[in-house]
Amino acid sequence: MPTGVSVSKDSTAVVDACAGRDSEEDPALLRRVLGVRLRRLREASGISGDVAGRVIRASHSKISRLEAGRVTVRAADVEDLLTAYGVCDADLRDEYRQLVERANGTGRWQAGTDLTAARPDTYLALEEAAALIRCYAPSLMPDLMWTPSYAHTVFAIADRQPAADIQRRIELLARRQRLLTRADPPRAWFVIEEAALRRPLGGAEIWQGQMDHLAELAERPNITVQVLPDYIGGPAISGTPFTMLRFAAPELSDIAHYLHLAGPQFLDKTAELDRFNAAWDRLCVCAYPPERTTQFLDTLRTTRSTVDLSL
Repeated sequence: MPTGVSVSKDSTAVVDACAGRDSEEDPALLRRVLGVRLRRLREASGISGDVAGRVIRASHSKISRLEAGRVTVRAADVEDLLTAYGVCDADLRDEYRQLVERANGTGRWQAGTDLTAARPDTYLALEEAAALIRCYAPSLMPDLMWTPSYAHTVFAIADRQPAADIQRRIELLARRQRLLTRADPPRAWFVIEEAALRRPLGGAEIWQGQMDHLAELAERPNITVQVLPDYIGGPAISGTPFTMLRFAAPELSDIAHYLHLAGPQFLDKTAELDRFNAAWDRLCVCAYPPERTTQFLDTLRTTRSTVDLSL
């Protein structure tokens, strides 16, 4: 067993940089920071995930979830892991204790299980803390760009939930969307299928309002919008809607997030991210360049003969 592991003590600044804006903290993001740091300590000490799991009387899968920041963690478990990893410095151990306490707090995104899917606080906190958001959604526009009326139409068609539940989902979406226009917004890059733009969900008035809103967002300096033309084949390029998040803090790797019938998935392994980055690169190469987006939207909004608004 090693007697000590060399670890930089500037991590408090990294954690503070990863915390929520305006002095608020996102526990889900802090759990991810904690997980990354614990994984690096484990690897530096030469201890396997199986052995680490036995240290805290748990399985290898528990260590994997802990290191991915997907579960809360007991302070006693972290103390045992630090001992196993050879961390003897009292100040550094105290720093970890404080990080555990903060990471196990309640975040502002923990709005209740009736509002969002599995692990809502994890994704929403990470999304809000991202420095770059890249998003592709086949058949529909990415939800960060929806107007309330468009969102109501989509939710009503897709989920057939009671009106009160739909309204709560719209309110939650509106809270998420504020990150695009706040004082320190992330960079956001969207690839949208031409067919999704032409699909008049909700009728002419809702469609027009959505197109106007999209055009306004596309003019913002922090937002890039590309349109994937119909002749490319759309879903043939990527049939899976996905979002990729990148963070300013060096301790945080990229995350790919996607939805399927079994629920949401978070991926951060290099091989997994390589596949998503390759899909993203194909989408961007095949889509119209960003400088053509405004002209495309203007033409789409003014050329009624090319759009069926009868629904």
